[in-house]
Amino acid sequence: MGYSIGQAAKKTGLTTHTLRYYEKEGLLPFVRKNSSGLRVFSDDDIGWLELIECLKGVGMPLKDIRQYIDWNREGDGTLELRLNMFKQQKQNLENQLRQLQKYMEKINYKINLYTEAVKLGSLAEAMENEELKALKKKVYDAAG
Repeated sequence: MGYSIGQAAKKTGLTTHTLRYYEKEGLLPFVRKNSSGLRVFSDDDIGWLELIECLKGVGMPLKDIRQYIDWNREGDGTLELRLNMFKQQKQNLENQLRQLQKYMEKINYKINLYTEAVKLGSLAEAMENEELKALKKKVYDAAG
């Protein structure tokens, strides 16, 4: 099925401006134009847009996404390059997840601390709680 740029935008949750920008940046070389020069997005193109958004969402720069698209268009001679790109992106994402988990632990500590402070009516008293002291030490003194 073919979709206009507006329909593709609606289907993907992107704006038409974003779709035009992606085209300008070389991220949509696969999108065809009809005889009137209007873009016609296929279901496969929608899948590509979803992958582009996924890669952007995990922090891959547009230039690297464009490189992946170029390698994909070049064919099987670039399979190893593409595999390595995704392995590296997975490693980056795993590192981000570990960092986010550390942030979550700090936020949970603060929630526990302030919950206790509200209950006691005093932050100073809450900070004397032995369980919270141990949690603080674990969260803030953890190596790495």
